[in-house]
Amino acid sequence: MSDALARTPREAGFAMPGEFERHAGTWMLWPERSDTWRDGAKPAQRSFARVAAAIAECEPVTMGVSRAQFRHARASLPDSVRVVEMSADDAWMRDCGPTFVRDDRGRVRGVDWQFNAWGGLQCGAYFPWDQDELVARKVLEIERLPRYEAPLILEGGSIHSDGQGTLLTTESCLLHPSRNPSLNRSQIETQLRDFTGAERVVWLPAGIDADETQGHVDNLACFLAPGVVALAWEEDEEDANGAITRAAAEALSRERDARGRPFTVHKILLPPPQFRTEQEALGLDRVQRALPRPAGLRLAASYINFYFANDACIVPTFDVAQDTTVLAQLADLCRGRRIVAIPSREILLGGGNIHCITQQQPLASPSP
Repeated sequence: MSDALARTPREAGFAMPGEFERHAGTWMLWPERSDTWRDGAKPAQRSFARVAAAIAECEPVTMGVSRAQFRHARASLPDSVRVVEMSADDAWMRDCGPTFVRDDRGRVRGVDWQFNAWGGLQCGAYFPWDQDELVARKVLEIERLPRYEAPLILEGGSIHSDGQGTLLTTESCLLHPSRNPSLNRSQIETQLRDFTGAERVVWLPAGIDADETQGHVDNLACFLAPGVVALAWEEDEEDANGAITRAAAEALSRERDARGRPFTVHKILLPPPQFRTEQEALGLDRVQRALPRPAGLRLAASYINFYFANDACIVPTFDVAQDTTVLAQLADLCRGRRIVAIPSREILLGGGNIHCITQQQPLASPSP
């Protein structure tokens, strides 16, 4: 589009901060698709509202809402949450929204990636996705921030930055033929460097089992700080995630970050396997162009899909005994932040979790 900047972020001295750095605010989208969210999306809307309210205690939150849902969303959300009319095909702001970048002078801009609903007509979650493709531009228009247009199909959940030049991603997602089949790994890595400002890209083999995104990294591993990674872990070697998480740990043990440091890895146990119930499956509308979600289907449940808000860590829980152990572990690892537990099954049923429905806008100045 003609309003996009000509140079890449890297050429202009911009790079993606770490999520754990200070935010100017958080962006979200209101759920309403009845083929993604059961029972007319009402249970999911209550969960989204709870997440937005928790984040709004720490930083400004903006919720994009369709014309049809505006009054209902406004009444369902705290007054502190800004509600703006914004068309979208679904509610995954992490993946269709902009990736924000910042330079040493504290200026903030946004990267507008191409989006094809996690696989296009080959294996995508729904069709069409043309309104999702406009979300990043709309956010940047509202904030009056310059926009980079990246020639790469990519979702925000497929990358994590340490804010110091290192990027985490997975081969199973970014090298999947449904994304950028004309590009090889080296070419994709070049695009990642150009549009996130990363100096080093660390590739993990695969995301966790049953992830509808072909394995986003934000369900597997994330940076707690530069050089420090939280990694999903499955103790049961017979479980599909046993091999996946061990392969990720092995890859991290061999790698170094952009500053030459080895990674300190903290293993966060995955919850016991979760499956869609018959009642949950019956609550979905059946649409030809939507991904089937039958009863018995495994859900990609992971505590790693938490969100750093200013002064807090918003963590998904699954109503299992392990919730308490993991919350205590994260409280120890994320000292200085409140740990806010959000029961998240309704979000999980849609295919993601708390990190997937949020997108941070960094503060317009570097933080310590």
